[in-house]
Amino acid sequence: MRYSLLTGGKRVWSVLCIALCELVDGDKATAMPTMNPAFSVLHTLSLSCSSSSDLYPLLRRIRFLGFFTCRREILLGLRSSPVRSGAFAGKFVNLDYRSYVKFLKWMPDALKMPEPELIDHAGLDSAVYLRIYLLGLKVFVPITFLAFAILVPVNWTNATLEGSNVTFSNIDKLSISNVPNKSQRFWTHLVMAYAFSFWTCYMLYKEYGIVASMRLHFLASEHRRPDQFTVLVRNVPPDPDESVSELVEHFFLVNHPDHYLTHQVVYNANKLAKLVKKKKSMRNWLDYYKLKQERSPDPSKRPTRKTGFLGLWGKRVDSIEYYTSEIEKLSAEEAAERERIIGNPKSIMPVAFVSFKTRWGAAVCAQTQQSRNPTLWLTEWAPEPRDVYWPNLAIPYVSLAVRRLIVAVAFFFLTFFFMIPIAFVQSLANIEGIEKAAPFLKKLIEVKIVKSFIQGFLPGIALKIFLILLPTILMIMSKIEGFIAVSSLERRSASKYYIFLLINVFLGSIITGTAFEQLNNFIHQSANAIPKTIGVSIPMKATFFITYIMVDGWAGVAGEILRLKPLIIYHLKNFFLVKTEKDREEAMDAGSIGFDSAEPQIQLYFLLGLVYAVVTPILLPFVVVFFGLAFVVFRHQIINVYNQEYESGAAFWPDVHGRIITAMIISQLLLMGLLSTKGAAQSTPLLIVLPVLTIWFHLFCKGRFEAAFIRFPLEEAMRKDILERAKDPNFNLKAYLLNAYIHPVFKDREDDDGSSIHEDFEQDSVLVPTKRQSRKNTPLPSKYGGSSSPSSLPDVQEKP
Repeated sequence: MRYSLLTGGKRVWSVLCIALCELVDGDKATAMPTMNPAFSVLHTLSLSCSSSSDLYPLLRRIRFLGFFTCRREILLGLRSSPVRSGAFAGKFVNLDYRSYVKFLKWMPDALKMPEPELIDHAGLDSAVYLRIYLLGLKVFVPITFLAFAILVPVNWTNATLEGSNVTFSNIDKLSISNVPNKSQRFWTHLVMAYAFSFWTCYMLYKEYGIVASMRLHFLASEHRRPDQFTVLVRNVPPDPDESVSELVEHFFLVNHPDHYLTHQVVYNANKLAKLVKKKKSMRNWLDYYKLKQERSPDPSKRPTRKTGFLGLWGKRVDSIEYYTSEIEKLSAEEAAERERIIGNPKSIMPVAFVSFKTRWGAAVCAQTQQSRNPTLWLTEWAPEPRDVYWPNLAIPYVSLAVRRLIVAVAFFFLTFFFMIPIAFVQSLANIEGIEKAAPFLKKLIEVKIVKSFIQGFLPGIALKIFLILLPTILMIMSKIEGFIAVSSLERRSASKYYIFLLINVFLGSIITGTAFEQLNNFIHQSANAIPKTIGVSIPMKATFFITYIMVDGWAGVAGEILRLKPLIIYHLKNFFLVKTEKDREEAMDAGSIGFDSAEPQIQLYFLLGLVYAVVTPILLPFVVVFFGLAFVVFRHQIINVYNQEYESGAAFWPDVHGRIITAMIISQLLLMGLLSTKGAAQSTPLLIVLPVLTIWFHLFCKGRFEAAFIRFPLEEAMRKDILERAKDPNFNLKAYLLNAYIHPVFKDREDDDGSSIHEDFEQDSVLVPTKRQSRKNTPLPSKYGGSSSPSSLPDVQEKP
C-alpha cells in the first residue's frame, strides 16, 4: 500500500493530464475520467503485487473489468474502435483538425490590438518596425495581381527557350527570357516597370508621411523623459584654468542664460565597469557554491575547485573561501578605482550632458551651432538614458574619423572576402550545369537524395550558416566607430549588413551563378555572344532566390514563432552558465527584436521583389507570403515576447526609405541592361528616365519628411512646455534630471563608494570664484553648484 500511494510518478499523473489538456486548448471535462487518481493507485498496486498475493485475484478482476467495459463501449458505439478510428495512426500524427485550428487562434489575437494601444504597450519603434512588413504587403500585393494578369501571359506564350541551347526550367518559361529578341512585347515590360515604380513611390510617400506624423505625435504626447530636456555636448575645448565641469557651466550660462538648468560631466569609468562586472560574476559563483553546500547530503563537506583557468588545473582550494577572498580583493580594487576617478581630473572626458529648463531651450541648443569653430562645442540630442552606450563616450572625438576610416577598410575586405565561399555555394544551385562542367561528379550527384538535398536546400542553408556570425562582427565594427547610442549602433550595423547582403547574396549570386551555369556555353561561344547569354541568365536565377525565400524567409518565420534558437541557447546557458536563480532569469530574457539583423533581411526581400517583378513575376507570391506571415508572427512576438530596450522614436525610418529607393534604382538599371541584350533598342532608352525620376522622388521625400526625424519643431516644444507648466507648475525638474545621466556603475546601491559623485551634483546653488585668467565668454556670474563665476566680475568669496 505504501508503494501504491507514495510513488511520485502516479501522483503527478493527474496534474500532467490537466496541463496537457490546457496546452492544446482542450476541454477539461473530457480529461477528467482519465485522470482519476483511484485508477492510478490501483494500477500501481497491481504492478506491485505478485501472483501469490492475496490481493492479486481482486486486482486482476478490476483490470479485466476495465478492459471489458472498454470493449462493451466499443460494441455499443459509445466509443470508437482504435483501429477503425485511426487511433493507430494517431499515435504518430494528430488526426483531429480541430486541434490545429485551435492552435492557430493566436493569429487573430495578434491582430486584435489597435496600433495606438500597441504603441503604448511596446513603443513606437516596435510599431513602426511592423509597418515595414505592412508596407511590403501594400506594395507587392497589387503588383502581384497586375503581373500575373499581364506579364505572365505575355512571357508564357512564347517558345524562345525551347529552341535554344540554354539550360532552363519550367519556371524560366514564365520569365522575360522566354520573349524573343527585338519583340514588340517588351513594350509591355516597359509600361509595367513604370507602373510598378510609380505605385511603389506612391506607397513610400504615403508611408513616410504616416510615420513622420506618428513620430511627431508620439514626441508631443508622451510623458516626460530626461532626453527631452538634455543635450549631449562633445569636444569641449581644454582650458588650463578651469575644469571641464566649470567650463561647461560658464559656457551655457553665457550663451543660454534663461534656459540652462544643470549638467553632468562624463567620467571614463570603463575600467571600473570591468571590475564591477567581474565582481558580479564572482558573487554569482559564491552564491552557487553556498547553495551547493546547503543542498549537499553532507553539509560538512565543502565544495572545492582548482585555481587555474576555468578550474581545469592549479591548486585545489575551498571554493567558498576562494571566491570570498577574490571578492574582497576586487572590492578593494573597485574602491581604489572609484577614488582615482573622482580625484583625477584626467578621468573627466570633454563630454557633458547639459539639461535645460524647457524643451524649447534644449531644442534650440541641440539644433544650432554653438561656437565660431564648428569642431568645438558640438551639440546633439542626448539619447534616452537606457539608449546610451557608455564605453564609447570615453573615445576622444578627434579619433572618430580615423576609427571610421579603419572600419570602412576592414568592412570592404570582409565583404569581398565572403565572395569566395559564396561563389562555391551558389555554383551548387543548378545540378545540371555542374554535371556539364565536371562530368566525373555525375554518378554521385545523380543519387536522388543527394541531388534533391544539394539542389533544393544546400545553397540556402550554407548561406544561412555563413551569415550567422555576421551581425555580431558588424556590431563590433560599429562600436569601434564610436557611436554613443545603442540605436545608432544598430542602425549603423543594419546599413553594413544590407550592403553585405546586396553584394554577396544578391549580386554575388547572379554573377557567380551565371558563370558556373553557362560555363560550357561560354567556352563554345564568341565574345560578342557572351553579353546576351548573361542577359538571358539573370532572370533564370529566380529559382535560387525562390528557394532562398522559402529556406531563409518562410522557415525563419516558422522558427521565430517556435523560438527554437532561443530555446537551444537557453538550455546551453542553463547547463553551462547558470549558477543562481538570477542567472536563470537573465538566460530566459527574450531580449529585443534585433533591428540590426532583422531589418536588412526585410530589405533584401524588397530588393528581390522589385527586381523580379518585371523579369520573373512567379517570385512575387513567395515574397507576399513572407511579408504576410512575418507581419502576423512578429506582431504576436512584439506583443507577447520581446522587450524593447530603448525608444528612438522611429529614427530608423529614413534609412528604411533610402534602402527601398536603392532597391528600386537597382531593379531599373538591371532591367535596362537586360533589355539591351534582348535587342529592344526602341524601348530601352525610355527606361533612362525612370532612375532619374526615382532619385528626384527620393530627394523630394527627404526634404519633405526627413526633418521630422532629425530636428524637433520649436512650435511643438513650446506647446508641450506650456501645457506641462499649466498642468504641473510645481514640478522639480532639476531633481528629476539630477542623476539621469550618471554612469551606471555609480548608481550601484550595493556600495557607497560612488556616493561622493552623487554629492557633487546634489550641492545647493553656491557662488564659486573662477580660476580662469582669461575673460573669454564669461561676462556672467555662476548661479549653480559645482561651477565657477567669472573673474571679470568682482571677486566672490567662497563659502566655507
